[in-house]
Amino acid sequence: MNHIRKKSVAFAGLSVAAVVLGGCGPDTSPPVEEVPHGYVEGAEEAAEAQSRLVVADAQSGTVRVLDLITGDVTEAGQVDGVEGVVGDGRFAYLATGPSVRIVDSGSWMVDHGDHVHYYRAAVREVGTIPGTGPVRAYRDPAVVAVSFGDGTASLLDRAELEAGTIAETGKIEDVARGAAVLPFDGHVLVPVEQPGRVGAVQVRSRDGRPVTTIDQPCPGPAGAAVTRRGVVFGCADGALLVDSKAGRFSGEKIPYPRPVSEDERAQEFDHRPGSDTLAAKAGATGVWSLDVAHRKWTHIATGPVLTANAVGAGGPVLALTPDGALHAFDSETGQETAVVPLLSDPVAGGVAPTIEIDTSRAYINDAAAGVVHEIDYNDALRRARTLELGGPVTHLVETGR
Repeated sequence: MNHIRKKSVAFAGLSVAAVVLGGCGPDTSPPVEEVPHGYVEGAEEAAEAQSRLVVADAQSGTVRVLDLITGDVTEAGQVDGVEGVVGDGRFAYLATGPSVRIVDSGSWMVDHGDHVHYYRAAVREVGTIPGTGPVRAYRDPAVVAVSFGDGTASLLDRAELEAGTIAETGKIEDVARGAAVLPFDGHVLVPVEQPGRVGAVQVRSRDGRPVTTIDQPCPGPAGAAVTRRGVVFGCADGALLVDSKAGRFSGEKIPYPRPVSEDERAQEFDHRPGSDTLAAKAGATGVWSLDVAHRKWTHIATGPVLTANAVGAGGPVLALTPDGALHAFDSETGQETAVVPLLSDPVAGGVAPTIEIDTSRAYINDAAAGVVHEIDYNDALRRARTLELGGPVTHLVETGR
């Protein structure tokens, strides 16, 4: 909104003269229309989240987008050799080995802290960037950091991406293998592990200049998550929580409750966007639940799991076991609260399924059946819908959250 500051009294006469002279002829300039708050050109604003699922078939390379509100399925191109799909809330990044295809799901939200805007637009392919998987993608309003399995990361201009073009603004070459770069508070956080030194998280400017290094070390950085309380990095000795206040970055270590082996440590975190409870596989022994708000790890002794995710504070941790059963566990006590048989062939095509979670539902792809199961995790894991997508569903990511 434009604000007009009144001139001082000393210039009153001049102002009146200007008005009188201006009144000698008609004002033919068109009225200026004020842009409504939250307006985004080419998008429709909605009152609720416009969640969509981006799915891919590893064999055929077909990519589809399912609108969970309307039920419409949109074809989104062909991507041969898809090895994995990740999202940043709006865009899906499909790793193929030598490159990454970017698809705009046309669904996203903008969080202003005290209120949220939800948007929907057309699905479209954006383009391809070089980079070997596995791939991780994190963003803020200005930049997207796409990290690759070879220890490099590309920084992409967010506004250009939203306009349908790819513009790389920087390249980072020394990311720790298995770790990811995250934009945070006008900077980028870069986990590094140099020979002869303990791993650390460095704070750098948007153009790659070093700013500072988080004082708490992070040996063997792997896995990351963005929460409302800061950014969490997985370390060999626990988790590192990085925050920034008044431009000053700090780190707090959340150690494991007991010594853990390399196989048992958390390597990847999953959680509902916006929540502060994280889930990670604990090797063959079970699942880790990390309550970031209370700085507490809980080990849930499930035995081996294919995948796991966390609903958030007060909600369960969901885990899918190799027999195809979906389990719900209390995130604080580790007690099982529900279990249902779900998938008949849970590793069809050699790819583990995905659990995506939003504020009321969980979505799990069933590659063998070619469907996605919508689960009400607040109602004893009731299957709310079985979603047909017109073909196999090997990979899945949810957007619009």
